[in-house]
Amino acid sequence: MNKPDLPALDASVLDELLAAVEGDRAFVVDLIEAYLADGVTHVAEIESALVSADATAVVRPAHTLKSSSATVGATQLAATARALELAGRAGALEEVGDDAASLRTAWDQAATALRAWVGDGDGR
Repeated sequence: MNKPDLPALDASVLDELLAAVEGDRAFVVDLIEAYLADGVTHVAEIESALVSADATAVVRPAHTLKSSSATVGATQLAATARALELAGRAGALEEVGDDAASLRTAWDQAATALRAWVGDGDGR
């Protein structure tokens, strides 16, 4: 699911989020920091569930990671988490090969891009 046509970070999502909170950049930065703190836990939970082949245990952290990633514009990670969530719901973890392998890469790329956005003022 690590598709080259999906960016690690779609900054336009953060632009829309900034507009929705009337330019309150501190709020968006706080949201990103909470996402980064929670996201690493969700990724670890998913990886652990995949190692133990526990489809049920994949669903909740994958769902949460999918939603929160979409909120902050981490589109590639959101797509990967969605695929993992669907596989978990279907009990078909044997079909997640590439998604499981690309989860950590997608997380690392999203986290790096978001940290750059926070550090640069707009990530560009």
